[in-house]
Amino acid sequence: MAIYTEEESRKILEKAMSFSKADACVINLGGSESGNIRYARNTVSTAGHQSNQSLAVEASFGKKSGTATIDEFDDASLEKVVRRAEELAQLSPENPEFMEPLGSQTYDESVSYSEATANTTPEFRADVAAKSIKPASEKEVTAAGFLDDGAGFSAMLNSNGLFAYNKSTNVDFTVTMRTNDGTGSGWVTRDYNDISKFDAEEASAIAIDKAVMSREARAIEPGRYTVILEPAAAEELLGNMGRAFNARTADEGRSFMSKEGGGTKLGDKIVDERVTIWSDPLHPDVPTSTWSGDGLPRKKTMWVENGVVKNLAYDRYWASQQGVDPVPYPSNMIMQGGDASLDDMIKRTKRGILVTRFWYIRSVDPQTLLFTGLTRDGTFYIENGQIKYPVKNFRFNESPIIMLNNLEELGEQVRVNGNLIPYMKIRDFTFTSLSDAV
Repeated sequence: MAIYTEEESRKILEKAMSFSKADACVINLGGSESGNIRYARNTVSTAGHQSNQSLAVEASFGKKSGTATIDEFDDASLEKVVRRAEELAQLSPENPEFMEPLGSQTYDESVSYSEATANTTPEFRADVAAKSIKPASEKEVTAAGFLDDGAGFSAMLNSNGLFAYNKSTNVDFTVTMRTNDGTGSGWVTRDYNDISKFDAEEASAIAIDKAVMSREARAIEPGRYTVILEPAAAEELLGNMGRAFNARTADEGRSFMSKEGGGTKLGDKIVDERVTIWSDPLHPDVPTSTWSGDGLPRKKTMWVENGVVKNLAYDRYWASQQGVDPVPYPSNMIMQGGDASLDDMIKRTKRGILVTRFWYIRSVDPQTLLFTGLTRDGTFYIENGQIKYPVKNFRFNESPIIMLNNLEELGEQVRVNGNLIPYMKIRDFTFTSLSDAV
């Protein structure tokens, strides 16, 4: 049994804490139950179930800390892991950035758990695979997909009286469809907390259609194009931008959020005024834990509002050095969108390129947030409001900051990788070369 209730978790943690002789002690307990199915070449290849649980003890004497873990929770094992953490702490050098554990905190009740997801059966997973494989084979397409679903919990207790608990569920699905002649490829991803929102037929049909549509792609010249980015493509670039909202790297002059000559861009307008980005652990479509790894409460936080930077993330140490309150790093990203569907945006595009997703993204210049990468699994040329033909994949060189300053239109939000990201139409997106990969 890997999923413990709040009461069961507290009992285990308090028993472990009773063995502590350290100046400070933080104990984390977690576990999960998950199942999966994988298929390739239109055949199921693997399916399985995992059950994991672990307890980690961080013991500190002054500024010297040590950590030990264990997956057995009887009294003798709990005392053993506490003693081991204390032995390691005594051998460790001092950490100049050590922070005393937080005191007791108050948290919102999380909404990240779904009983339907926790009760997912092997039969359901097999049905998901069938709903990809059967329609693919009927259209001379080969499916390769993976479904992973699980339920988990995390709990924390420290020597200053803090106790936190969260239970959550998740389902992640990806499938790549390749035409049997090898010239077309389509892809789709879906993720939810509540598996009852997942429609395997709908998702697979999109990937199949893209594969068939992308057969025999044409080469067109690289250059600057108007693009429609599907949320999966936009999310990868925005996620890289989100990592720049780190107060320490900004204060130390090491990131895009640093100002020339000192200071940060907090309060500055950096992108189009239509761009508003926030995080919210209680959002019904992308709920997360309501506390961070060090026990700070997570609340709805505005990061960019009408193009202006509203917050930077401060860990407890850096906040203490700067004399401000800590701001935990976001656990999700929600970007305000519009009402337009993908079809609406295509109809309003005279000439442009539709991008399904990017991959192999790498940083070129952290100071300008310039990235390079490739398109993949469905790239199409749009003319006079219609998709005209598939095009060969491109390499791009682009910054999400420049991208969000070249914004033409925002469409509907879609959940991607635990975030809510809209369809985006961007002008002057820079493609630098062609890629022959399908």
